[in-house]
Amino acid sequence: MPKKFHKEAPNGYPVCLHDDCPRAATCLHQLAYQPLQERIPILHLLNPRQCTKDGQCPHYRDSAPVRYARGFTGMQKRMYPGQYDIFMATLVLQFGRNPYFERRKGERPLSPHEQKIVRRALRKAGVTEDLDFDSYEESIPWTE
Repeated sequence: MPKKFHKEAPNGYPVCLHDDCPRAATCLHQLAYQPLQERIPILHLLNPRQCTKDGQCPHYRDSAPVRYARGFTGMQKRMYPGQYDIFMATLVLQFGRNPYFERRKGERPLSPHEQKIVRRALRKAGVTEDLDFDSYEESIPWTE
């Protein structure tokens, strides 16, 4: 599985100042602070009073890579036309028409949450077989 690490935090990513937090070494908000501080003039800061240093911070975001899926055109080939109609209608209602096709073709990666949505749509359409996505990749979850 390819790894697609975006080591650079996106501009505008909220940062945390608490480098003494017990979870700072694995929190994206703290890990993004130093690189963004050197790269951009204006930082988006999480409110330091709302961040806790007890290991239960509500803003904690794990820096571990996540398994994203790309595309599900192969699923369509394994469904009956009536099943695909239900599957597609369900997902178009969920994502919208253009975003559905972007995800189907693999132009937009599917987060683990979106993968569950696709799998629920398969079950709703009556597909009992366990179908795989077209490809998978690991990436840092900056936006989730």
